Amino acid sequence: MPIEFDSKGERYFLVEESAFPPSDFTADEAVTIVGLASEFGRKHELPFYDAAYDAARKLQPRFSASVQRTVRQLARAISIRPSTLTELKEKDSVFRVLLASIQNRRVVQIQYESLTEWETITTVLSPYQLLFCKHCWYVIGRSSIHREIRIFNIVRIKSFEVLKKRYVVPRRFDLDRYLGNAWLMMRHPGRLHHVVIRFGQQMAKNVDEVKWHRTQRTKFLADGSLEFRVSVPDFLEIQWWILGYGDQAEVLRPVKLRRIIAQRAKKLADIYRDDIEPTFVVPQRRFKAG
Repeated sequence: MPIEFDSKGERYFLVEESAFPPSDFTADEAVTIVGLASEFGRKHELPFYDAAYDAARKLQPRFSASVQRTVRQLARAISIRPSTLTELKEKDSVFRVLLASIQNRRVVQIQYESLTEWETITTVLSPYQLLFCKHCWYVIGRSSIHREIRIFNIVRIKSFEVLKKRYVVPRRFDLDRYLGNAWLMMRHPGRLHHVVIRFGQQMAKNVDEVKWHRTQRTKFLADGSLEFRVSVPDFLEIQWWILGYGDQAEVLRPVKLRRIIAQRAKKLADIYRDDIEPTFVVPQRRFKAG
């Protein structure tokens, strides 16, 4: 390690850009770090994580020769393909500013294309946390215009300005507590709705293999179908998930959600009405006069 002496301060110090070589990495540790960092950063599978790929490249020469060989061999065998991503190429500056704002605890004034108000709003945001969910990055924080904690999609932030005003993250704030039992991110204070869905044999095992929600309970029925139970505060997000399984998912309870799905299915059928072939034709009978 390069060490220099400061005659005025009468002290020794390490050169600023020095770093201890990570010589004690095991092969498993090295493969995990390099594999994940390379996959997320190199192919932009996780937006704004290109720095992870650069860091992985810098780490590799510091591993022992045997570990380097193992890393090169196994890293090529790892591929990660997350959900389809929202286009975020022009939002890199927004992500960096929000990250710096959280670090320095400075509020940000943003112009936001709101799908709730159906107009572009201006609000002063105290960002608490960044969240990547499904397809995109979101920022959670207190909004001055709403006077409460809100979730903003980074894609819809049109402009921003970092202000001098500082803020404090409430001690009680916790992302899991804030989201509660939301299916994904849309929280709704109030009572929970207990949902029961029956999945057909074709998709039963596929659904059972995934932990979709922290309250879910599943049970296979005698005919091979699956009974899926979950408690959610609202139907907006879960209804689209249910519809994605088509005729393999039937909502049994509550009646309100069952009717919502039925209405969606009817509208879908109406769109394709002209393309639906009749399953049977009623023969026309001919009668003689007299």
